Amino acid sequence: MKFAPYWNLKTYANGRQVWRFLPPQPYNNFVEKDWQSDEGRKLLAEISTEFVFDKSANKNSADLIYRQQKPVQNTAPSPNSNNEKGAFFKAIDFYKNLQDSSGFWPGDYGGPLFLAPGLIIAAHITESPLPAPHAVLIKQYMLNHQNEDGGWGLHIEGPSTMFGTVLQYVSLRILGMDADKPAVQRGRDWIKKHGGATMVPLWGKFYLALLGIYEWAGINSLLPEMLLLPAQLPIHPSNYWCHARMVYLPMAYCYGHKVKAKPSKFLNELREELYLGLYSDVDWKAARNNCAATDMYYPQSNALKVFNKILNVYEHIPLKPLRKKALNYALDYINAEDEQTNFIDIGPVNQVMNTICVWHAYGKDDERFKKHVERWYDYLWLAEDGMKMNGYNGSQLWDTIFATQAILEGGGEKDFADVIVKANRFIVDTQVKEEVKDHRKFYRHDSVGGWPFSTNEHGWPITDCSAEGLRTALLLRDLKLFKPEEQVSDKMLQQAATLILSFQNKNGSWASYEKTRGPEWLEALNPSEVFGNIMIDYGYTECSSACIQALIKFRTAFPSFKRREIERAIDKGISFILAQQKEDGSWYGSWAVCFTYGTWFAVEALVARIKSNLKPVQLESIKSALHKAASFLKSKQGKDGGWGESFESCIVKQYVQHSESQTINTSWALLALMAMEYADKATIEAGIEFLRLQQQPNGDFAQQGISGVFNHNCAITYTAYRNVFPIWALGRYERKFPIKNLPLPIAIGRHEEHLGTLRNTMVN
Repeated sequence: MKFAPYWNLKTYANGRQVWRFLPPQPYNNFVEKDWQSDEGRKLLAEISTEFVFDKSANKNSADLIYRQQKPVQNTAPSPNSNNEKGAFFKAIDFYKNLQDSSGFWPGDYGGPLFLAPGLIIAAHITESPLPAPHAVLIKQYMLNHQNEDGGWGLHIEGPSTMFGTVLQYVSLRILGMDADKPAVQRGRDWIKKHGGATMVPLWGKFYLALLGIYEWAGINSLLPEMLLLPAQLPIHPSNYWCHARMVYLPMAYCYGHKVKAKPSKFLNELREELYLGLYSDVDWKAARNNCAATDMYYPQSNALKVFNKILNVYEHIPLKPLRKKALNYALDYINAEDEQTNFIDIGPVNQVMNTICVWHAYGKDDERFKKHVERWYDYLWLAEDGMKMNGYNGSQLWDTIFATQAILEGGGEKDFADVIVKANRFIVDTQVKEEVKDHRKFYRHDSVGGWPFSTNEHGWPITDCSAEGLRTALLLRDLKLFKPEEQVSDKMLQQAATLILSFQNKNGSWASYEKTRGPEWLEALNPSEVFGNIMIDYGYTECSSACIQALIKFRTAFPSFKRREIERAIDKGISFILAQQKEDGSWYGSWAVCFTYGTWFAVEALVARIKSNLKPVQLESIKSALHKAASFLKSKQGKDGGWGESFESCIVKQYVQHSESQTINTSWALLALMAMEYADKATIEAGIEFLRLQQQPNGDFAQQGISGVFNHNCAITYTAYRNVFPIWALGRYERKFPIKNLPLPIAIGRHEEHLGTLRNTMVN
């Protein structure tokens, strides 16, 4: 690719990552207006053409722009590549090259198609256009992921939806595509075939209203006054899941002020393009509850319809002093979230919405608005399919702790000490060490001692990130490679354990960011239509497992610290995990695809509990659960030795077989089976052989189906997973069965000894 080398990923020690375009000669002195010249337009067309992506073979890009820019240096020993130890070393030897000098692994965390349109709309409304090279590759990304029927999905692998299609259509038009372009025409035809833009779900209606191409009268009340209710009431936003709360906040502000873009001829054209009839003839009141069948994942409940009717009546005669007070408080809350997260905000949706609110309140010359715009670029990622908006400002900490655990699993620290040293430094630096300002006032849980998903600047600790951060820090501590000042201190390890304890729910579970605050019936008021389980922070198998494993590991290192509290927390958590097991022996995974992922996490916690020196309670229940889990995993193994699960499992909540085995699912299944010391070694060996055959000559693995998910219905990409989890599985196999690398007589003896152990395991 001629122009790919001129894109440079600028990284910072704190984990920040920003793509910059450095034009080649003779374009290196270009300013923004030069891109509108004939020469500039020609250059943009050439750049765009280079990023044309054929998604017919695989809709997931392989993150080649970043990966091809990293020099490959093979420094590890070269054991026989035909055995698993060779595959383990080769996999690390490749993946180490992708590590940033600051210790984290940059990577693609894209996939959802409703994110970048929010940014494009915010840029248009605030008259703050993106640089031309960025804009042209966002446009190309959207074109690359158009479905054959002309529409776009909620995410890159999904079927066409009104939400995805309307937002991509509007974005492409904002980015300069004429209405008569074939791709645009096909998108418009899809929209009109499915009922026009009045059928877009709530979030789509909101974005269109901001542009002034949908009327605020066509949206059910977002009642800013909800923020003034007593926090003890279940319906107060403080009891929502934090992502729902932080998105509701700017939406309520914009709704209360009826924020709208400056009218223009272009926006008038969009008004006439998106609807079945004349814009002036639309019945906006009737359109409030419209939603296309293609999008309706979580239909409006009767309770929500009644609730909306009551609120809509109030909107005819809102109490002005209350409305003003609520909107002022909403702006204070938005400012607090911006300050607490250094204007990154909790996620990309509220980041761009907050941008619009700050622009509306203070104007584009205000320093707060400028800081918002600067942070847009933290969310943008470039791959061979174009420029996308990540689901977070990256997955830096999450990928780093998993990569570290994977390398340590097979003893890789001996030959990759430099990798571990850098990772340790990033983990130490990313732990939250200071409490955020006014965290109680704005309903934040405590933060000190936790780890975020991405960077310290972002700063929102998450339960499983904090737990995996703690466990990884303890594993690194066990190596005795670091001076005390180079590792997480005892005080901060204890602070992390204390924070994890504080996150636990009454039912023994751990949710994602906070305790579960509201009752489950609040889900009946879920207005999104496209997402499930967004109203409260539910307890999750994966988060609970991570916290249990971390506390068990911590108790070994600090046996007297809060001993009874930790032991109670562990056993309450185990009870929760046992209760989540399905009849077929699996666990539903809420954050990745899906039953393979959830089952792996559950098994790790149950095995850790058995192996701990805690009082052996619930032992028979745990053994029974593991036996069922082993049977489930065995039943899903393919003839090629691998496992393959589709993201559709997350949606329908039943196991859906992928069309081909996946290295990531295979790795999770193998990790679970090896954790419980599954007796049928042939099953494990077949899976390991599958991984070895999938490994490329350079040690990498191919990018396959999308592997992450959130809110049941939206899949998301983790390009790190295709490397990290095969490394982990191969390393565990090497640690448990290092037979092929021993002299034959010793190998036979070790094999017989191992079989004897297996016969007495919990699953035999």
